[in-house]
Amino acid sequence: MNAIIRNTAKTGTNYTQFESGSLKSWIENSVEIPGLGKVAGKLFLKEQMNLNSCEISINALPPGEGMPFHHTHKQNEEIYLFLNGTGQVQIDDEVLEVREGSIVKITPNGVRTWRNNGSEMLVYLVIQMKDNSLIQWGLEDAEVPEKEVVWPE
Repeated sequence: MNAIIRNTAKTGTNYTQFESGSLKSWIENSVEIPGLGKVAGKLFLKEQMNLNSCEISINALPPGEGMPFHHTHKQNEEIYLFLNGTGQVQIDDEVLEVREGSIVKITPNGVRTWRNNGSEMLVYLVIQMKDNSLIQWGLEDAEVPEKEVVWPE
């Protein structure tokens, strides 16, 4: 589904590292959406990082551009984290103004679309995960082994 993969992931026993490039380069990614064709500025990370608990996409939207359709999800909520630029997110019939630092959660049934109505690239992450699936979080899910922190010189 992803058209451009500039870098490959580095994997270890308990990690995967993927270098996405600079935020400015994210516009070079694209995906093919059935019925719409090529959509520039989007890269899904499921395959690159072997994700199995969520989907993450990195996104860049030029000024004046927007998602060309409304959509909902069958079972996943989405979190949008805006890293650069300004825009608007429409959920149902409400329009939210977003900018660098804005974070928006949308439930599966929320009818959504968005656009860049600013003068610079709108850069954002979308994290998609099954609604109501979080059982543990934060320090409740952490264990602290008896291991001294030592960094190589």
